[in-house]
Amino acid sequence: MEQYSEERQSVIDSAQWLLSQGYFGPELGTAGNVSVRIGDEKLIAITPSGCPYQNLVPDDICIVDFDQNVVSGTHRPSVETGMHLGVYEAREDVRAIVHTHQPFASILSIINEPIPPLFDDITMALGGGVEVVPYAMSGSVDLVQNVAKVVTNGCNAFIMQNHGALCLGATIEKATKNVAFLEKIAHVYYHALATGKKITQLPKEAVEMLIQLSKDKEGI
Repeated sequence: MEQYSEERQSVIDSAQWLLSQGYFGPELGTAGNVSVRIGDEKLIAITPSGCPYQNLVPDDICIVDFDQNVVSGTHRPSVETGMHLGVYEAREDVRAIVHTHQPFASILSIINEPIPPLFDDITMALGGGVEVVPYAMSGSVDLVQNVAKVVTNGCNAFIMQNHGALCLGATIEKATKNVAFLEKIAHVYYHALATGKKITQLPKEAVEMLIQLSKDKEGI
């Protein structure tokens, strides 16, 4: 059996579904990346750079160690590999990461607008709110540092200023689902902002209770 075949296929399944939903931009593009942590090893499986996601096969997925050395795979890993590794180092609970350029989260990224907690189910999935990670160039050390600093808030979705979005999860299925949750709340919030009317947020006590319920459900 091919080494790391399960993890590689899970990355492909996530990337291709996200592509089909328009979360990665143009169908022929590669505007985003997906990774999953491999067991207890200091390794991740991550999408390659410059390979159309609809054509991916398991051998295309890069296996990279925490020093960014490619230990398996023939392609160059995503330019955002350092960012993914920075998140894994900062958050032991995170087992999978998805970076997208999804439309409504990207709109909020260019107006530098965080999303407050608005709905029970999405707050349970994403955490107390969606913060904005300050801008830095793609693939830069500054971006790695900016992301690693903000994700310590324990939430599972973030807007990246003038860039896109970042979603995390305890499994790759949850990280992928959190992309959809983020786009739903970003869509609703954008249109709510456009009305110019007051936006009601969940009470602080409710947010704290929902976050604790989520932790209890996950056994954290």
